[in-house]
Amino acid sequence: QVQLVESGGGLVHPGGSLRLSCAASGFTLDYYAIGWFRQAPGKEREGVSCISSGDDSTYYMEGRFTISRDSAKNTVYLQMNSLKPEDTAVYYCARSPGSLCYPNYWSYGVWGQGTQVTVSS
Repeated sequence: QVQLVESGGGLVHPGGSLRLSCAASGFTLDYYAIGWFRQAPGKEREGVSCISSGDDSTYYMEGRFTISRDSAKNTVYLQMNSLKPEDTAVYYCARSPGSLCYPNYWSYGVWGQGTQVTVSS
C-alpha cells in the first residue's frame, strides 16, 4: 500500500525549531520528488518546499526551512527554524507523479494525513 505518514509537529514558541518527518511505505522515495505543503484555517493550501528526484534539487518558499532526504530510511525531512506565528498550519507531504517538483498542490497524487504545527507564546 502506497502511503506517506508525517510526524514531528507540535506546539513551539516563536523563534523555535521543529523537524518534520515524512515516512514512505509501499514505494521508494528516491524515485519521486516530494513536496511539503501547509494549510492554515481559512486559507488555501500552499507549497513550502520540495526536493526533486535524481539530482535532489531543492526549492523553498521560506529561507528558514531546509528539506532533505534519507534514502536508507525512505524518509524526507523538513527542518524549520526561527518559526513564526504565521507558520501555524497543518503540514502535509506529498508525492509528485515523477521526479520533478511542481508549485501547485493539485499536481501531487499521494498525500499524508498531515501534522499540526502551532507557533505560539
